[in-house]
Amino acid sequence: MPSLKDLRNRIASVKATQKITKAMQMVAAAKLRRAQEAAEAARPYAERMEAVLANLATAFEGREDAPALLAGTGRDDVHMLLVATAERGLCGGFNSSIAKLARDRARSLIAAGKTVKIVCVGKKGFDSLKRDLGAHIVKTVELRHIKRVAFHDADEIGTMVRQMFADGEFDVCTVFYSRFQSVISQIPTAQQLIPATFEGQGESGADRGVVYEYEPDEGEILAELLPRNISVQIFRSLLENAASEQGARMSAMDNATRNAGEMIDKLTLNYNRQRQAQITKELIEIISGAEAL
Repeated sequence: MPSLKDLRNRIASVKATQKITKAMQMVAAAKLRRAQEAAEAARPYAERMEAVLANLATAFEGREDAPALLAGTGRDDVHMLLVATAERGLCGGFNSSIAKLARDRARSLIAAGKTVKIVCVGKKGFDSLKRDLGAHIVKTVELRHIKRVAFHDADEIGTMVRQMFADGEFDVCTVFYSRFQSVISQIPTAQQLIPATFEGQGESGADRGVVYEYEPDEGEILAELLPRNISVQIFRSLLENAASEQGARMSAMDNATRNAGEMIDKLTLNYNRQRQAQITKELIEIISGAEAL
């Protein structure tokens, strides 16, 4: 049984930890609003770009002169997984859920006889995958020095991806990130970047059944927009990750603060009981000694 001094030290230690988790929760709450606004503001632009590209892509269905970023290489032998996670931990299952989704995809591809290459954007993704998939990790991009992600940061990653594709290093590229839904809900998501895939093929809402005439022609527009779309989608995934990370950290630190409070209550109760027992024992010894005289 721990002594009273040990219990006092334990209570003081847990209280200090509780102060830290409470402070981290408040910092995450302050950062969350800004990150959430940025993520939500990026969604309409990224979705609209996908709709425009989907409409343009219909003109190249089945054509041999389709852009490489749209049609791909015609093979799916080599897959590159772009795994975007956070640079820091203490955010619940945020990093592990993204890594798990990427790990499951990698294992299924390897089982199917495909070659898998992994590019980790964020230190935690590398730490999670290096143990069992370390041989497949070809590059690691760290954003620790960046306080707030900007488009040029995503564009650098997009340029790297496009260059690797141009050099014939992979056939299919998929980005993994966590889509922000709420403070307590972040959805691990996989989105294929190369060859480009579009949901709904541009026929949702007001675009349904509408035929557009483009100037210049579709090929020139796609040549300009397809490379930019890769950077836009990567930027969107980084913004979604930033909001999801702060939401997950806020929730995790709130749970940690509550758990610390419960532990303090239990330790305090145990301390009081043990102290009362010690006082009672001392009183009994004094009374017994007095009666002996």
